[in-house]
Amino acid sequence: MDILQLLLLLAMALMMTTVATSLAIPILKRKHAGQNIREEGPRSHLKKSGTPSMGGMAILIGIAITAIATRQFHPEVLTVMLALVAFGAIGFVDDYAKIRKKQNLGLKAWQKILLQLVVSGVLLWLIAYGPEGDTLVRIPVTGQLVDLGLWYIPFGLFVLVAMVNGVNLTDGLDGLAVGVTAISLVFFALAGVAYQHVFGAPLAITMAGACLGFLIFNRYPAKIFMGDTGSLALGGGLATLAMGMDLELFLPIVGFVYVAEALSVILQVVSFKTRGKRIFRMAPLHHHFELAGMKETRVVAMFWFATLLFSVIGIGVL
Repeated sequence: MDILQLLLLLAMALMMTTVATSLAIPILKRKHAGQNIREEGPRSHLKKSGTPSMGGMAILIGIAITAIATRQFHPEVLTVMLALVAFGAIGFVDDYAKIRKKQNLGLKAWQKILLQLVVSGVLLWLIAYGPEGDTLVRIPVTGQLVDLGLWYIPFGLFVLVAMVNGVNLTDGLDGLAVGVTAISLVFFALAGVAYQHVFGAPLAITMAGACLGFLIFNRYPAKIFMGDTGSLALGGGLATLAMGMDLELFLPIVGFVYVAEALSVILQVVSFKTRGKRIFRMAPLHHHFELAGMKETRVVAMFWFATLLFSVIGIGVL
């Protein structure tokens, strides 16, 4: 697939998601599906309370319509679509619970992790032992493919759960997570072209286009949030896509922002539990910069640029 065809796919997914999102906003408002802002968060975020959430459904609709219309029916595409829908369903249940309780806490942490592990187990079976399955991992720089065999299962579980929660933690500022994910997906589209993946490039650029279509409404000041419905779906979809392309080890490079966000939470919790002191003003990391005096839009732009920079590095070590 050449660059022109990829650009057409990008444009189509962008258009479909733009339409889906514009239709979703008034529907979600009528259903009173508004965001509940956590009380311990930055005070500046309280004005966002009531903004329609669960907009991740529009992203999934945009991806699905584009993939079906362009006949992306490769077995590994279906596996990624399953990841998007299954993780999106977990996020939907979590979002719905938040709306019903009228608070920022939906499912309990152990419930979300358990559901993620169940879905990840099914996906790993398809990725490793499905029609197009393998347990290969490509090593950055050398390009060598290594077969992990049975070790691929615990490795894959870690990759899926880590990415799902990394994207979820990143989704805390207007346009942040969806923008970072769009840039990351463009990298995987280019990697798909480089390695001539039959499904990788078209699906990655379709997902990127859907993210950009949603970003039109999610940029500051956001008219809609994707909620856990979107962040869990995108995290699971991105990880499954990378695994299908044997590019799992590129995720921590291109997804540097996700890693930094997740590590900031882990370090903050460990430090507070063991020393009674916080390392950051607030975790995840984007809130630390906000409380340091940076404007929300500047923090988002900085994280987008970091993702772009690490994507270039990723291209360099393909």
